[in-house]
Amino acid sequence: MISIYNTLTDRKDIFVPQDSTDVTMYVCGPTVYDVPHIGNARSAVVYDVLYRLLRYHYPKVTYVRNITDVDDKIIEVAQHSGESISSLTSRITDCYHQDLSALNCLQPTIEPKATEHIPEMIEMVETLIRNNNAYCAEGHVLFDISSYEHYGQLSKTTVQNMIAGARIEVAPFKKNPCDFVLWKPSKAYEESVSFNSPWSRGRPGWHLECSAMSKKYLGETFDIHGGGSDLVFPHHENELAQSRCATHGTFAQYFVHNGFLTVEGEKMSKSLGNFLTLRSVLNKGMEGAVLRYFFLTTHYRKPLNYTHKGIEDAKRSIAKFREALKRVNVDKMSNEPMTLDLDFIESLRDDINTPRAFALMHSFANSAISGDDNSLKHLYMAMKLLGFDLVQTSTHNEHSHIPTEVKTLADERLQLRQSKQWTEADLVRKKIAALGYSIEDTETAYNLIRIENHDNTPK
Repeated sequence: MISIYNTLTDRKDIFVPQDSTDVTMYVCGPTVYDVPHIGNARSAVVYDVLYRLLRYHYPKVTYVRNITDVDDKIIEVAQHSGESISSLTSRITDCYHQDLSALNCLQPTIEPKATEHIPEMIEMVETLIRNNNAYCAEGHVLFDISSYEHYGQLSKTTVQNMIAGARIEVAPFKKNPCDFVLWKPSKAYEESVSFNSPWSRGRPGWHLECSAMSKKYLGETFDIHGGGSDLVFPHHENELAQSRCATHGTFAQYFVHNGFLTVEGEKMSKSLGNFLTLRSVLNKGMEGAVLRYFFLTTHYRKPLNYTHKGIEDAKRSIAKFREALKRVNVDKMSNEPMTLDLDFIESLRDDINTPRAFALMHSFANSAISGDDNSLKHLYMAMKLLGFDLVQTSTHNEHSHIPTEVKTLADERLQLRQSKQWTEADLVRKKIAALGYSIEDTETAYNLIRIENHDNTPK
């Protein structure tokens, strides 16, 4: 059985899904105004591991991770750069997918965009108004926190402390300083991201977006809600309040939050010159598997310090695992059922204890290098479950002469296959063929082969 730390109950709870035939998980995805930084990447890897662990134990897992494509920051960046909002959000979304692919993160089952779910958001606001949980003021709609007696339950704080400790937008039309926006009118220059509503032409509040999308795809009650620890308040606190008031359901049964990431002991900041994007690190030659390993060396709930020493240690570990796996017959092993060492899987079942799992994997590697075939199998299966595909990495190195567009499509197709989205994977295969390459699949990798006499000159 899996146990996981639940921020809502403030303890490690046994995980009991509401429906064991379809486990449901919603994770807050990116606000697409800039490429992901390494803190975003750590969070993505943590929930990718949780997703893989759940898929190992249950026949179906529905994993929803949203794209926030309407937000103040997006509008600000677009205004400053002169790029259209649609172009900006599309470009950054593509970057996000490409960067996470380098870390071998699986695609979520569903990836809804906020701008495509405005009707669902308006419907939720109308329900909250009817239930006397929200009120209209000067084209805004605000959630009345006094209407929900359990407000503060998730973050374990009082409204008085929230006012004292948070930067809260105080407006004359608010009944309470902590009342938060469900809908707000747009300014004239925001026309491209404004929508008609019964209250004003405007756009939704950030908190409302996730509540509406999780309800649409996972229902009024779902199993796990994940995100960074910075989202506990106000984002997840507000989601919990408005969702429970709108539906009278439980909303999420388990709230999971990962810790912050610092760089050489300092909070990431552009002013300090230590703000590292995932793309900048990868472009300097960092291997995705090394970063993935580093992100998991510290327990997910604890802060993680990005240091030169930590990265060098991760490089040595990946090199050691790759050496141990030299003797593995991938084609044979990939056709065998997933059989895991009991201590290894128990480590992951215990609140995703990856540091303990890694210690066991190093033990397997030591024995495998000494010729122990059983340890070799345990290592291969453990790495497969945790999303380390070192065979795939070496295959990609062999593809260095292949155009980036083709390799990106091949990575996308691999993720689609791993998510069992066969129709979509076949469409990508056809795109690859149109560019002059055929693709041969193994279970965990692929080979790209140039089609002889193929004219892939753009028409």
